[in-house]
Amino acid sequence: MKNIIQKLLTDYRSFVKLAVFASADAVLICVSVYLSFVLRFEGKIPLQHLINIEGMILLALISFLPALYFFKLYFFSWSYVGPVELIALSKATALSFLFLITVIFLLRDNPLFLGFPRSTLFVSYFLIVLSLGGIRLSKRIYLQLSQKKSGVGKERVLIVGAGDAGEQMLRSILGSKNSPYFPVGFVDDGFAKQGVSIHGFKVLGKIFDIPRVVKEEGIESLIVALPSAGSRIIREAVEMGRKAGLKKIKIIPSIAEIINSNVNFQALREVQVEDLLGREPIALEQTAIENFIQNRKILITGAAGSIGSELSRQVSKFHPSQILLLDQDETGVFNISEELKGKFPKLKIISFIADIRDEAKINQIFNEFCPNVIFHAAAYKHVPLMEENPDEAVKNNIFGTKTVAEAALKNGAEEFIFISTDKAVNPKSVMGTTKRAGEMICQSLQGDVKFISVRFGNVLDSRGSVIPIFREQIKRGGPVEITHPDMQRYFMTTPEACLLVLQAGAMGQGGEVFVLDMGKPIKIIDLAKELIRLSGLESDRDIPIVFTEPRPGEKFFEDILTAEEGTVATKNQKIFTAKLSKFDQEQFNIQLTELEKSVKSGNKELILEGLQKLVLNYHK
Repeated sequence: MKNIIQKLLTDYRSFVKLAVFASADAVLICVSVYLSFVLRFEGKIPLQHLINIEGMILLALISFLPALYFFKLYFFSWSYVGPVELIALSKATALSFLFLITVIFLLRDNPLFLGFPRSTLFVSYFLIVLSLGGIRLSKRIYLQLSQKKSGVGKERVLIVGAGDAGEQMLRSILGSKNSPYFPVGFVDDGFAKQGVSIHGFKVLGKIFDIPRVVKEEGIESLIVALPSAGSRIIREAVEMGRKAGLKKIKIIPSIAEIINSNVNFQALREVQVEDLLGREPIALEQTAIENFIQNRKILITGAAGSIGSELSRQVSKFHPSQILLLDQDETGVFNISEELKGKFPKLKIISFIADIRDEAKINQIFNEFCPNVIFHAAAYKHVPLMEENPDEAVKNNIFGTKTVAEAALKNGAEEFIFISTDKAVNPKSVMGTTKRAGEMICQSLQGDVKFISVRFGNVLDSRGSVIPIFREQIKRGGPVEITHPDMQRYFMTTPEACLLVLQAGAMGQGGEVFVLDMGKPIKIIDLAKELIRLSGLESDRDIPIVFTEPRPGEKFFEDILTAEEGTVATKNQKIFTAKLSKFDQEQFNIQLTELEKSVKSGNKELILEGLQKLVLNYHK
């Protein structure tokens, strides 16, 4: 009942708003037509033309008001009116004017239009466009003028980047009374942008000039509006801000995070370590991804995990007909489900609490809901824990994957994307070996389903990764523990990794193992130092860094390919296809059966031997 009342109130408010705006437009149209005659006859309108005024007002109202409604010029935020709305207004008025002159020409012998002064048509058109455009721009002009006059109680902010994102950020700040910022200007490295003015705010220099501009203009905070820039430029901007003594530095999220979203001051967040280490812009074929996802039923296993939950968010943006979330973690599934319902209220979301090893339950879900595309992200991933519990790693990562993949094959799925890891290459750990076995399962299955694996390295800030561990150690006052000073890893942000998974899925023909370009490897010690700095502290002065020993199954450096493998470039510069080593599929299936017996026996040594026979380049 409450929802019905709220809907009625919303509809009533919308109707009142429409009636008020339409009435205002009607008055402006009437006044504009009358003024066109006043101007034409220099203030003395002959009596015989009064009937022409009546006829033209009637016709103008009939032609202009429906056109304004059709072009949605009564359904926009007055605070954010801009070029899109003005273009729509131009189209609506031009169409109305053509209709107007056509009708007047056809009715030229009607008493209403006898002796009609044609020049008034063009004058009235000009006045109507001016008045209708003026009233729609009025609130934004008022807000901009009031913002410029009064910055009391607001932070004087400098925007880094005078491109589209910077301009949108400025508009968002100027268009809101609730904005905590008072914009002073821009800095940008573009030579052509130096000294130019955007909405009345100048580009005051280059990124290198931030310390000077901060001092001269009394800047209190910095907004880095470079969503498509690489980490080098962002790092330089942040360094200059720090050099200038600024404590408040915010950033617009990357393109991967803001895809299909607006750039505004509410979207700003604190600078994070992923912004400064290895973040390079990614190029996406959004149309290909949308064609791949749109109107399909998508199942995501491991939907409560770092990768699974982000995949759920990204998939939801591309209009699937249904999204199925599957995980053992009931709280995690509930959280991501509620989040998606809030962001995508029209999307049909179905959640399952299930174990991927439960063959009966998995087959029941596939049989009832018939997903078209499966993203298989469910896995045990913690290397040291899986060394201690190889039986669980095998059950989940190998036989769980086999169960889901075979269910996809049996129930007419179109595509199965297996989320793999760089640890599957020359595996030294149980976890890496089980993930390579998962790739091999996908290679071995034949049928109408496209089986694809996507291999990438560590995901920054994912659950259980080094970043949350380091943050907790910093919070406790240290020390930050690193296994070895030479330890390094490939890293990628979660949104970027997931979007590239979607891109790989859209490109895949079946049987491929795609390798994501992880950029340059990052030393773990550099990561730790940057996290300490982001906490406002200094390494080895405020927070000590200590070195322990490498843990079981851990490498100093992760490979992306085996020595026998190479890559083939794809049309996306961040995605490659691995040229995989061949294996005996019949022997592989025999070894799988033997491994299953070993797992049931619970004998750890037998399980490790079985893994070595299954994945020949596994070295304990």
